[in-house]
Amino acid sequence: MITGIITFLLIVAVIGSILYGRRLIKTERIDTVFGNPERALGGSHWVIVGTCFLMLSWLYYSWDIAKSFYPKSANELCQVGKVTDSLLSLKYLFPIEERQHKSTDIIERENRNIKIYVNEIKNHPDLKDKDKFFNLLDKVQLTIPLLTSEKYLETSSINKINDLTNRIRQLTVNFPKDSYPPPLSSEEESKRIEALKKQLGWGATGEEVPTLPETKKGLKFHTAAKELNTISDEFFALRNHNPAYKAAMQEIKDEIREYKNNLNENQELEGTYAKDIHKLARRIEYASIFPPKTLVNMEQAIIEFDKVQDEEKGNLNFIDSVFFPGGTILSSGPTCSEDGPGRWLPKPSDTFRIFGDLLRPSVGFKYVPMLWYEMMDVSKIVGFILPDWIADILPGKYPVHTSAGKVEPNFKSKVLDIVTGEFELFKIPIPYGHIWDSFLRVFLGLSLGIIFGVPLGIFMGLNRFAKGFFDPLVELYRPVPPLAWAPLIITVFGIDNVGKVFLLFMVSFSIMIISARAGASGTQLSKIHAAHSLGASRWQILRHVIFPNSLPEILTGIRVAVGMCWGTLVAAEFLAGTTGIGFVENVARKYMQYEVIWITIFVMGMLGLLFDVTIRKIIDKTIPWRGKG
Repeated sequence: MITGIITFLLIVAVIGSILYGRRLIKTERIDTVFGNPERALGGSHWVIVGTCFLMLSWLYYSWDIAKSFYPKSANELCQVGKVTDSLLSLKYLFPIEERQHKSTDIIERENRNIKIYVNEIKNHPDLKDKDKFFNLLDKVQLTIPLLTSEKYLETSSINKINDLTNRIRQLTVNFPKDSYPPPLSSEEESKRIEALKKQLGWGATGEEVPTLPETKKGLKFHTAAKELNTISDEFFALRNHNPAYKAAMQEIKDEIREYKNNLNENQELEGTYAKDIHKLARRIEYASIFPPKTLVNMEQAIIEFDKVQDEEKGNLNFIDSVFFPGGTILSSGPTCSEDGPGRWLPKPSDTFRIFGDLLRPSVGFKYVPMLWYEMMDVSKIVGFILPDWIADILPGKYPVHTSAGKVEPNFKSKVLDIVTGEFELFKIPIPYGHIWDSFLRVFLGLSLGIIFGVPLGIFMGLNRFAKGFFDPLVELYRPVPPLAWAPLIITVFGIDNVGKVFLLFMVSFSIMIISARAGASGTQLSKIHAAHSLGASRWQILRHVIFPNSLPEILTGIRVAVGMCWGTLVAAEFLAGTTGIGFVENVARKYMQYEVIWITIFVMGMLGLLFDVTIRKIIDKTIPWRGKG
């Protein structure tokens, strides 16, 4: 229901935004010169169109729209899948789904195998008793006509095939009728209703489609599938083992057994070939081989039923082709599953439900929520900020325990408690979880890269010595992929936050150096001369001329560094991590939790967008003159 409302609102938003955009194009009189940056300002309605289009595409290709507007369709397609699965084994025998009869295929294959054995035996220099093997292969080959000849076909087999054929035809007649299936007894109907009450709906588990039929159409296909399964089982239990074939086959088995019993230990090769010929004979024995015209009526009956059941689907054909793009519901054994985008593209409803569970501290992912909060004493933050050496440099010594086993604190020990956070103040909510860990690592790594990279880059852009000295060092490690550094850094610093933050610092550091250097070296000389003529000092020139001129490149570098840091962080958390978005995705990948994988992708995209939007706002506030001359 909720998905249907959302779908309707998305469609309305798309249509309304398009109409508004068209009207704005006609009425708005802004400078129409091509390339004018003012033409790209605003455009929120087109953002709505793009966002809604992505959401509608996700709803459509994940089958969530089908789930919303046709909630019973998956269950009905499940029953259709049962019929398809039941027919598949029978169709397999005939040139319906395949190019030729299964019997023909088996006979061709085994005749080919017999020729291969004959050639191998003929050309093998160490093999003895070749004539014996040739004789056995001839006997095996002669058993095939005993199965394919109509004169050897027993009357009981013919009657059984005719009975099965008539049952398929009767099912074809009954299937389109409203009276099919026949009503159940009151007891059976009560059991069916009770089972339906216990059955979860489509998507309730996030995995399976409900298998028990919920509609009249579904019950019709379900009943037909049961009948077809019975027919199929009875047919494949039937073997064309007439007396002549049984006698010939028994003779071959006895002869091979006697030959193997008479072999000595040095005749291992002969024993192997005797075993292979026995296997070949057994494959023919277990195959369903009949005379070519025996199953003609059954084949036609199957084709007729298949046509009728396809017509009986009714609007299911339309729903399946339109609202189930790229796949359908398949039945396999006792379960029905989604075959198509739904297997790797989760439904938004399932994704948001699982995401809500992952946010809860009681569920989370590996006992850690994606994003939550915990009450932390402010003293811990104070202890984190203040260095321990403050207490160490104070005069005096730390207290020593008395003979009574007590320790009396002094001023030095009290200061130590403060700088280490070993005191109680008051508690404040502090975010924690996988998302927060990744966000904090990126933020710290990026911040350190900016703090150290921007001054060095500006210095390199202004000083020949700095450029010459630092440039080789920067260019030496910059082209190396971050993942090449990851094993070394993680080995040195461990799998904790220090190693990951340092890796992100290395990534952002080089980018910020290059950006700041390009901005500083690109400062127009006329601006610097003008500042000199006005009596500006070096610090004033750096602050009011060079740094503002470098800001566009620096901020652009930050946007690039954010993307690089996110990619590197996820890869580092893949390699070594116990928390973070990359860790979550890695574990989800191992267990094929597609919904969780998509959640991590969505979260990374949203966090990256948050960083980018923030930087855009900073650009608008700090350099509003950019692009305006």
